[in-house]
Amino acid sequence: MKTYIAKEQEVEESKRWYIVDAEGKVLGRLASQIAHILRGKHKPIFSPHQDVGDFVIVINAEKVKLTGNKMEQKTYFRHSGYIGGTTFTPVSLMLKKHPERVIEFAVKRMLPKNALGRKVFKKLKVYAGTNHPHQAQKPEVLDIKA
Repeated sequence: MKTYIAKEQEVEESKRWYIVDAEGKVLGRLASQIAHILRGKHKPIFSPHQDVGDFVIVINAEKVKLTGNKMEQKTYFRHSGYIGGTTFTPVSLMLKKHPERVIEFAVKRMLPKNALGRKVFKKLKVYAGTNHPHQAQKPEVLDIKA
């Protein structure tokens, strides 16, 4: 079976904007479904080497839920490149200071680690509160069961 190659015009016509409310949703389940939509795997014209996905706006990122003991135990790792330059940031602190990054990190790590993944990731817009500047795109509400 041959891989279907969508034409550029078909891809542009099929791009849509979705809005997702993260309030009370479990982080990992939410992130995996967002990554699925960003890649375009829910469409019949999906091709693994093309960007056919949709745009996703996530609101209420600060109210996302973590299961188990992740709030106390989960950390994010960074390294400055210098000796002893490791930094471990607990997820509880990250949710207080930069709640958008928690969802962004979760989704980004579920996308391909190549140029296509970086291009797809740019279609994710995450906001801590309920306000967002994308009303002109007329986003459709996407009900994610997470």
